[in-house]
Amino acid sequence: MQRIRIGVLCLIMVFVFGILFQVVGQDIGYSEQNQEDMIVPMGIIVLKPDASVEQKKSPVEFNHSKHFVYDCRTCHHKWNGNAKITNCTTSNCHDLLNSPKKPTKYMAYTDTGIKYYKYAFHQTCIGCHKEIKIKRKKMEMSFATHEAKLPKTGPTGCIQCHPKE
Repeated sequence: MQRIRIGVLCLIMVFVFGILFQVVGQDIGYSEQNQEDMIVPMGIIVLKPDASVEQKKSPVEFNHSKHFVYDCRTCHHKWNGNAKITNCTTSNCHDLLNSPKKPTKYMAYTDTGIKYYKYAFHQTCIGCHKEIKIKRKKMEMSFATHEAKLPKTGPTGCIQCHPKE
């Protein structure tokens, strides 16, 4: 029982110090001017397709502030740290708005990466949540007993992100 308490305490400390170092580390390399100009959306951001695309499922309510423990470039991989962040479909990255005619796999790639915006969102979000779920399961299994459950990860299923209206 004592080992579980020590293990949980260590995990909490690693998490707290990780957030602290992540936030401090993001300040390195940015000028004061850029920090003053930077606007970070707080709370819920509604993710939905471009207006020209017919929406088949409900929009996703993405809790942006819950993801502050990650470096911004984890999701905004083309962002240089100085310019205004643009969305995937306008940043010349995942700008294919219509589904590829015959994708070989659900997460079909092209020579230059995932171009279809929907594949990019699903690969990034669901892929990350599945990785976290696997890591947490391994951590959970390393405890002698299963009395101390670790917090759950983000959603990995359709209805969890796209609730029926």
